[in-house]
Amino acid sequence: MLLAYHAALLDGLREPTAAEPLRVLVSGCLAGRPCGVDGSDYGLGGALTGLLELPALRAFPFCPEQHALGTPRTTPDIHGGDGVDVIAGRAKVLDEHRVDLTAEMIDGARAMLAFAKEHRVELAILTDMSAACGSQVISDGCRLVKERRFQKGVGVATALLLEAGVPVASQRDLRTLGLLRARLDRGYIGAPDARDHHEHPWTLEHLPGPHPRR
Repeated sequence: MLLAYHAALLDGLREPTAAEPLRVLVSGCLAGRPCGVDGSDYGLGGALTGLLELPALRAFPFCPEQHALGTPRTTPDIHGGDGVDVIAGRAKVLDEHRVDLTAEMIDGARAMLAFAKEHRVELAILTDMSAACGSQVISDGCRLVKERRFQKGVGVATALLLEAGVPVASQRDLRTLGLLRARLDRGYIGAPDARDHHEHPWTLEHLPGPHPRR
């Protein structure tokens, strides 16, 4: 299983400056863009407050689902695997009406990767639990059911980014994001008890077992 998280995620990054900021790909909704399925940012626009405003970081927002499917849209989720399986043809992306959106989601993922390459991004911070941008946890089938199921895995766009060598963190990786902010802002002191998504009590309860690393 391919997951975005690894302990040395930040180790390979260069030391950025205001003159040469770190180039970071960001999910559109995390940058406050109204690109969610319902035309909102899902309330995530403030998730990276303080980090994206730092002079030593330059954010490049992109939403692969909006690129491929427009906004508003139906809700895509992966059935039969994760984003790696979708790219390999072993799984499909369906909306809540069982309409097959696999080809469109792959197109959106390829567009996000092309955008990342165009802007020479060095890191991606993406929205976890998304069929496109998920990095540790995604839905197992349709999320719009009475009892939503989850699985460890990555979204379609994340799968392509990781394959291309782009390191990916999620907005829920609070420990890693705190370490990143401290590197970019020497006066910042992160919360000592901050945890990444795979370390959170919810993840440990709902998705127990060892956490695979790439």
